[in-house]
Amino acid sequence: MTSVLFVCLGNICRSPLAEGILRAKLARVGLDTRIGVDSAGTGNWHVGKAPDPRSVAIAAQNGIDLAGLRARQVNVDDFQKFDLVLAMDGDNLADLETLRTRSGADRAAALRRFLPEDVPDPYFGGPDGFQTVFDMLDAGCGRLLRTLTQDV
Repeated sequence: MTSVLFVCLGNICRSPLAEGILRAKLARVGLDTRIGVDSAGTGNWHVGKAPDPRSVAIAAQNGIDLAGLRARQVNVDDFQKFDLVLAMDGDNLADLETLRTRSGADRAAALRRFLPEDVPDPYFGGPDGFQTVFDMLDAGCGRLLRTLTQDV
């Protein structure tokens, strides 16, 4: 099974949204049982908490349910468990690189591989920021899906 881990700072805004978007896209093409998807944060402030209500709302507006997701912190073992570990921005990528060197794996890659720029953290902004992030992640997950389906 191929597996993808999305990583942002707290695992309550961007990465759970990316997880939900990719899961929905995979389900639409019948690959949800063949490609695993998860999300995590580099920080531990929100461990065990549900996604930000604004992420939940924007996902719901687009037919995606994030209700069952809970924040967790990325760990060294994730580099062995996941085929792709995708950071939302350069700061998260730098944090992942520190963990990656301890794991001995070479699996961290910026989401920029599928997007033209970093995904901004919408946490301190309003609903418009969450819409922008959703649109960016939806496009990026579409490109990611095309890449993943070439391998399955």
